Amino acid sequence: MARVGEVVRETKETRVDVRLDLDGTGKADLRSGVPFLDHMLDQLARHGRFDLRVHATGDLAIDAHHTTEDVGICLGVALDRALGDRRGLARFGHAYAPLDEALGFCCVDFSGRGFLVFDAPFEGATVGAFPLELVEDFFQAVAVNSRSTWHVQSVRGRNLHHRAESIFKASALALAQAIALDPRRAGEVPSTKGAL
Repeated sequence: MARVGEVVRETKETRVDVRLDLDGTGKADLRSGVPFLDHMLDQLARHGRFDLRVHATGDLAIDAHHTTEDVGICLGVALDRALGDRRGLARFGHAYAPLDEALGFCCVDFSGRGFLVFDAPFEGATVGAFPLELVEDFFQAVAVNSRSTWHVQSVRGRNLHHRAESIFKASALALAQAIALDPRRAGEVPSTKGAL
């Protein structure tokens, strides 16, 4: 059965169209209108080995907040839909990813409960025109809407672009582990409670 999630979300602030194929090859078709966000989403798709389409228009004349958060919401919903009842799922994933002097970490659990612990002090920092505090908003939206728990950390780094990108690469690697199907769990919900 195809593990695909599709979402179209339209508000007075944004219109976001997301299609996610968990069993893809890392292809990305990204047009959010926010170049740095597209660059980070490309890292997720390519290193997570899933196919991702994100087409968005938003009130970018104000700033990138609504678009970034709404893309996170839609990606989270698409993940939740693609995972279905989560039977046979590996469920957990964790990874470190370096990018030169920077090191990022992510641990994810598709537990059925949305929660984010974010440890990357980006307040007030920007890369180009992109406020890096939106990285936390993005992951918060993904976690809540995919009903999953995320621990995301920038372990070290000097270059802000590298720090943010290492987080996204680590998240991609952790996602690839967590969304994998475990043949030993075929048909089984990966929880001692019997439900997620």
